[in-house]
This record gives sequence, structure tokens and C-alpha cells, in this order.
Amino acid sequence: MVEKYTCPNGVRIVHERLPHVRSAAIGIWVKAGSLQEDVSEAGLAHFIEHMLFKGTTQRSAKDIAEEFDLMGGDINAFTSKEMTCYFTTVLGHHAKRAVTVLADMFFNSTFDPDEIEKEKMVIYEEIASVEDTPEEDIDESLWSAMFTGHPIGRPVGGREETIRTFNYAKIQKFLNAHYIPENIVISIAGNYDEELLQTVIQLFGSYDVEERMQVQANSECPLFHSTSISKMKDIEQAHFCIGFPGLTIRDPHLHDLILLDSIIGGTMSSRLFQEIREERGLAYSVYSYYSAYESTGAFVIYGGTSPERLQEAMKTVEDILRAIAVEGVTDRELFNAKEQLKGSFLLGLESTEAIMHRNGKQELILEDHKSIDEVVSLIDAVTVENVNAMARKLLEKDKAIAILGPQVNGTNL
Repeated sequence: MVEKYTCPNGVRIVHERLPHVRSAAIGIWVKAGSLQEDVSEAGLAHFIEHMLFKGTTQRSAKDIAEEFDLMGGDINAFTSKEMTCYFTTVLGHHAKRAVTVLADMFFNSTFDPDEIEKEKMVIYEEIASVEDTPEEDIDESLWSAMFTGHPIGRPVGGREETIRTFNYAKIQKFLNAHYIPENIVISIAGNYDEELLQTVIQLFGSYDVEERMQVQANSECPLFHSTSISKMKDIEQAHFCIGFPGLTIRDPHLHDLILLDSIIGGTMSSRLFQEIREERGLAYSVYSYYSAYESTGAFVIYGGTSPERLQEAMKTVEDILRAIAVEGVTDRELFNAKEQLKGSFLLGLESTEAIMHRNGKQELILEDHKSIDEVVSLIDAVTVENVNAMARKLLEKDKAIAILGPQVNGTNL
């Protein structure tokens, strides 16, 4: 059972004790991602995530790495459009030591100017690696096309021109605006004791930001743009992404979309995979996914094929989507999608780290914790009529298209 404690300063602690395991996973969740950046700060949330590993007033970057190695655990972090998370998984008897090091990184990172300049070079290489990966490159292009001019359409990693301007002052300004107690959730799952909770409260429960920066929350609902873009690149395959406006994370019909996604392209038995790969041999990789955020969402289809078969592949996708929108899905397809979704959901909670992630994200974004049984009931409650209504609503909307490859000009769906 998930338990919650709110510290006097507003930091929230959610924890779930699992006495049958030996590990404990601990995460610091911050409501600070690329959505919180202005144009001049693009990539700054992700840059700060990197910098928290570069040394504190008490520990060097090597010291941090060695401490977690000696505990036999690991430490990692990620930045998304809505959040940043710093997390570790260790044996339960090392949890107090692990959270102490995490707190040192969180509160005492030095942001040394030399390290800032070195890490810029690392980020440039990370951006280059995305550009060298067509599947990631075209996905970023699609989001930029779907939500032009809004932070949700920008790459989380930022651009070289903004990263070049980052310095200690910009970092501190962002921290003072967003790394504030009411934006922080500490999530713990696994085998831990009361002493760990008291340690977390002691470390995080009374701090405040000395010079808070007043920021205006970006409450503007992102406007979806129906557009087509193409990008020439000297590669072997042609890649395409098709995007539709989706649902927010609080939408009551979200599970209808999740199951529709599974039927369209989320699994190996999906219509896209079976028709485009298995039946026609048009692509090695083809799938769909959904993203749901607080203010908007999207439903996306991706495929990669030979340039000469690009039009055929995209036309086949169009035919599949039209058939679903007009004729609907079958009872069997929905049953299979429900079983697959319940299975992946339950199997995904087999580790302490996965449970910690679920609880941390749920608290940070929704401040709500549905039990496993409640989630399963929501899935089971979805009907064929629900999914078909979602298909008509979703797939008959205008779409955005991005194409990447050697000879793609003039190709349209």
C-alpha cells in the first residue's frame, strides 16, 4: 500500500514497503522538464540533470560513482517534457547511505565552470547521437511540427545554440524557480525501515530556496498543427511518422486510447505489425505509441522502409486506419488488447524500481494513487463501443506527417 507524508516545507514523500524483497529504490522527482523552460533555456533542465553528477562540495564525480559501486547498486537520472528524476536502487541496508549521497548531489552540487564547459561537449555528442538515429530524429521532427512554437514540441536535450549560453547564473536561476519544495516528491519502494523515512524527512523536509524566482506557469494549451514536413538525409531507409492530437493524462477516456493503440500498432499482433511487416514485408520496424501530458497528448505511428516502397507503406497505414475508423475493432481484438495491457502492467511492477517510478510519477503529476485492482477494473470496463468511438474521434482528425530519408520530397499520405 502506498503511504504519503507531506513535510512542513511541502516536500511530499510517497513510500511503499515490500518486506519480501532485498532492494530499495529511491527517487527524487522534480516538476521541472522542458515544458518549464523558456526559449533561451531550451535544454537547461536536461543539462542540470547531467551537472548533478559532476561533483559536490564533499564529493567528486568519481567519488559519487565509487560510492554507488561499493554499495553494489546503481544511480541514474532522466529528464522528460514534464519532469526530472534522480534515482537509485540498492540493497535495503544501504538505503540510508544512498539517499544521503543523493541529497548531497541535490543540495551541494558545485556547478564548477570548467565542468559546465566540459559537459556542454558531452551534450553536443548526445544531440549528435540522436541525429544519427533516424527513428529518434524523425520523432523529434514530428513533435516540432505538431506543436510548433510551444515548449512541448522542443527536444528535451535542447539545441547547441542555447546550450552554448548556459552558465552558473542561468543554472541557479532555473533551480530557484523550479527546484522548490512544493515541486519535489521523494518516492521509496522496497525493503526499508522507519530510520530511512526519518533520514529523508531530515534531509529534505525543512529546506527552502533562498532567492525564489517568480515564474509564470505556462498554462497555454498547446495548439496542434496539421502539417507535413520532410528532411533529406543520406541514409539507406526512408522513415515516416504520422501524428494525431491525443488526450491529456487526466482524460477519463485515456484507457480507450491505450487499448486502441495496442490494437493499431502497440503489439506484435497489432494490425500495423501484421499487415505491414508480416503480410507485406514492407518494414522491419513499424509501431504506434501514445503520449499523455497534463495539457495535451499525441498518438503517433512510426515506420521505416526502403525509399522505393515508402508510398506503398504509408498508403497501407492509411488503409488500416480508415478501416478501423469506419468498421471498428473486433471483440477478439479488444479482449487480446486487454489481456496484453493487464499483463504488461502487472509484470512491469515486479521490481522495486518500477514501483518507485510509478508512485513517484503518479504523485508528482496526478497526486493520486490508484491501486492495482482499480487500474485493472478500468481496463476491464472499456467496451468495443468505447474503443470504436475513440477511433472515430481520433483518426478522423487532421494529422501531422514527418518524413526522413534520401529521396522523400513530394511524398504525401
